[in-house]
Amino acid sequence: MSQPAVRPWLASARCSSKSIQKSTSCSRASVRYQSTEQHKRLETPEDWHNFKQKRAEVSSLIKFFGQYGSTTNSETAFKPRDTLHKPMAHATLSALLAAGAHFGHASTRMNPNFVPYAYGTRAGITIIDLDHTLPMLRRTANLVRAVARAGGLILFIGTRPDIRPVVQKASERLGKQGFHVGERWLPGTLSNRRMFFGDDAVDNQRMIPDLAVILNPIQNMIAISELAVEHVPTVGIIDSNVDPRIVMYPIPANDENTRTAELIAGVLSIAGREGVALREQDMLAELQKKRRKERQNPKHNWTTPNN
Repeated sequence: MSQPAVRPWLASARCSSKSIQKSTSCSRASVRYQSTEQHKRLETPEDWHNFKQKRAEVSSLIKFFGQYGSTTNSETAFKPRDTLHKPMAHATLSALLAAGAHFGHASTRMNPNFVPYAYGTRAGITIIDLDHTLPMLRRTANLVRAVARAGGLILFIGTRPDIRPVVQKASERLGKQGFHVGERWLPGTLSNRRMFFGDDAVDNQRMIPDLAVILNPIQNMIAISELAVEHVPTVGIIDSNVDPRIVMYPIPANDENTRTAELIAGVLSIAGREGVALREQDMLAELQKKRRKERQNPKHNWTTPNN
């Protein structure tokens, strides 16, 4: 039985597909030939010498022009998660804006005393004026640096689960001068400290901090009242629904955003670390000055002759 004749349009399609296959195979062969032609093998000592000379030229060009280019790489590039482990030393408006520090609560919940720090409202949400936030954050950073340089104890308080590692990292940067409270503040921790810690611990150790940084003030009003009774200066992130007068140094910002807490705590803790380093330098300079004075004025031991 004879096969049916192939339709004309099907035959042309088969021919075109065969031509396409041939063209692709030819292009692959040409690419393969070009790739092998670009990196030919080093067969003679002269080829090896030329290769080393070319590589030295390229490395010298990279070394010469590298100082004029960017030094950012995968390790030094900023990542959103670096606000906890690698916070910036100096805050900027762009960093605060990127962290969402300008978002407040609903305009209907705004505290009347927060009006000077409000920029306006947008879609029923209070927008915090970051032009007030930035200088107040820098003022607080100078305060933390001065307290740490004077040898004061700094306490970081953050009792929400998402900011517990934030206060822990912040206190670790200050070494022996940093402390943190990540769990619920127990009433009477300062006002009834003898019952909590005992007479020996209260009499022999420093129990009252010299400065307290509170990341969520609304949930820690008991701690703020106890610190006020003990005349401890307080720093707090104040949102639009909070009265700024509850703390001594308010920082108007979004208190429910983890990135904002990481940014502010990071800036303040780095300032405290700088203060600790300055204190060590001052102590070393004082010791050197004392030794130099002893060398200039040595003590003479005069003995009286025996009668």
